[in-house]
Amino acid sequence: MKFRSTHSVCMQLPDLRKAEAFYTGVMGFRLLAKNADLLEYDTGRLALVIYKGVKARAISPSFSVISAETAKSLLIDSGCEIVEDQGKSLYFKDPFGMTHHVVQD
Repeated sequence: MKFRSTHSVCMQLPDLRKAEAFYTGVMGFRLLAKNADLLEYDTGRLALVIYKGVKARAISPSFSVISAETAKSLLIDSGCEIVEDQGKSLYFKDPFGMTHHVVQD
């Protein structure tokens, strides 16, 4: 199993309309993609991906894997806590309490 940086950071926010107004209007980030569940911005060196969520979740580094299910098993076996499982993507806490995002390629 190999985890690769996606050159993105991810967060979850409950109100994407308000998030779009702030990150586009105030921060001046260029909107790359938008749908009912996410916003993706070009912020310079990293992309910012904002997923719609029930509550706000702080920024997390994002990693891609070939299989989210295999990654999940490996992470659990290594003492990580799965915070949220969305099938082809998940958030987990590493053994140090840091939250990371994983997405299936």
